[in-house]
Amino acid sequence: MISQQSRHCTVELQALPSRIGQVRRIVSAQLRYWHLDALIDRAALGVTELLTNVHRHAGPDKTCTVEMRLLRGTLTIAVRDHDPILPDVRAPQPLDTSGRGLALIAAVSESWGASPHGHDGKVVWFTLPATAPAPEPSARRVRRATPARGEGHAPAHTPARSAVAG
Repeated sequence: MISQQSRHCTVELQALPSRIGQVRRIVSAQLRYWHLDALIDRAALGVTELLTNVHRHAGPDKTCTVEMRLLRGTLTIAVRDHDPILPDVRAPQPLDTSGRGLALIAAVSESWGASPHGHDGKVVWFTLPATAPAPEPSARRVRRATPARGEGHAPAHTPARSAVAG
């Protein structure tokens, strides 16, 4: 069960180029479901960069887990893989065609980091500020008016009349 205070989604996959686009669509759909449409572009960019790093740098095992967690106004997206080597931020040269992924994540996120996970893996994550989604509108919400001083009490709700053929 997903509570209003904490929302969680996990996807396991192999970080292959064909799967990265699918995960971007899953992340986008999940954020729309959570009413966090404003975060879709930054979240999709961040998860793409993290999965690309797994594809390029993780050993032969490209299996990883993408985890999205919304908790107390912060969206955290983490990617766990089986390669224990932690990423390092490089200063790419202007003509380099790669090496900007973590710098992009740092630029679009509130925070990011990497840490060892278990004996043979790591987790790389980033956070985005999120506002809590608005509660679902109630179909039977009744607004009760408070009568002004000196006025009589009027009913706040008049039942609907139905015509029944008989």
